[in-house]
Amino acid sequence: MAEMTLLAFALVAFIGIATPGPTVLLALANGSRFGVRRALIGMAGAVLSDFVLIGAVALGLGALLAASEFWFGVIKWVGICYLAFLGIMLLRSRGSLDGALQSAAATGATSARSIFLKSFLVAVTNPKGYLFFSAFLPQFIDLAMPQIQQYAVLALVFASIDFIVMFGYALLGSQAVRLLRKSGALWLDRICGGALLTFAASLAFYRRAST
Repeated sequence: MAEMTLLAFALVAFIGIATPGPTVLLALANGSRFGVRRALIGMAGAVLSDFVLIGAVALGLGALLAASEFWFGVIKWVGICYLAFLGIMLLRSRGSLDGALQSAAATGATSARSIFLKSFLVAVTNPKGYLFFSAFLPQFIDLAMPQIQQYAVLALVFASIDFIVMFGYALLGSQAVRLLRKSGALWLDRICGGALLTFAASLAFYRRAST
């Protein structure tokens, strides 16, 4: 794969990732609630979802969703419900990510699992992610070369950029709470919760492109 192709891919990927989305908002909220160190757990879940989504596209799942109204709808509404659930929990919180994480704070393993799964599930239940990668990745694939290796390289580049951007948002969240003191986590939770509900609503109106 040509170096210029990778650079172009990295630039477009950075622009897309840096625009706040559900996983980035969760990194921001996790950073404000738990600090950057624990927010890393959620970032790991999001990065794993990057590999799952790109791997699924490489195997043809993106094309299946583009062709199947039924399976597109199943994944779409699972994603809507999950985003709405997280948004409502954030809006109802009193400065904590949600009741499940608050009650699990005393047991690091349970809390870590909750943080990890939230970021992972938010991404893998979003059909727009599969369709985006299906339309985006093939433009950087050389059909004359082995495709699996190329998808693997693109996945590594995308996941690395995703991690860096999420780390920046988590750091921003942790610093914002320090500046805003007691009300910081509460307002960040409300902002992120409202944004997640907005994403859920926009996904409800999202339609599979006709073929």
